[in-house]
Amino acid sequence: MNWFFQLQRDALLALVRAIVGATVAAHEAPPAHTVIFSNHTSHLDTLVLLAALPREQRNRTRPVAAADYWNAGAIRRYMARRILNVVMVDRTAGGPAALVPLEQALDQGWSLIVFPEGTRRQAPLPGPFRTGLFHLTKARPALALTPAYLENMHRVMPRGAPFPLPLLCRVHLGEPVRNDAGEDKDAFLARAHAAVCALANGTRAA
Repeated sequence: MNWFFQLQRDALLALVRAIVGATVAAHEAPPAHTVIFSNHTSHLDTLVLLAALPREQRNRTRPVAAADYWNAGAIRRYMARRILNVVMVDRTAGGPAALVPLEQALDQGWSLIVFPEGTRRQAPLPGPFRTGLFHLTKARPALALTPAYLENMHRVMPRGAPFPLPLLCRVHLGEPVRNDAGEDKDAFLARAHAAVCALANGTRAA
C-alpha cells in the first residue's frame, strides 16, 4: 500500500481508538499469516479490528467486504480500495467463485479479516456462520483461523446510527483454530462459532 494511503488509514484508526478505545485482550498475538473471524454488529467493526493490530501486522492484513456495498459511491470506493485495501467479494457469484479473491490474497501472503455471519447482527452473540470459512480451509488445512469478539460494538454504533457513541469497546482475540483433522462442514463451523462465543462469555464472566 502507498505510504500516503497508509498515513490516512492510520490517522483514521487513531480517531477510532480515541472515540471507542479499541483496546485488545489476547491470549497470544495472532499468527503472522491468519484469517481473523469475528462477530459483526456495526460498520465500525473492520476499523476496530485493524486498530487493535500492531502496525506491522496491520500492513499485511486486508479486510473482506461486499463489492456491491463498497463500490456504491466515490467515497466508499476510495475508502475500500485506497485506505483499507479491501478484498472485494461478489455476493451474487455464490459458491467457490465468491472465494477466489480471498484465496488469491492468501496465496499472496496476506492475512484477512472476515465476518462469517455475512451480515450485521444487533446482538451480543454471533448468528450462524455461513460456509465460506470452512471452504477456505479445504485446500489449506493448516491455515490458522483466529477467533475475535468485539465487545460492546452493538452499543457503540447500533444499526441506523449516523455516528458512533463514545463508549469503550474491547477486541478479544482467541487461540487459532485449524481444520487439519478433516472435520466436516457442520462440525467445523460449530467449533469456529463456539470459539467466538467463548470469548464473549468470558467478557460477561469478567
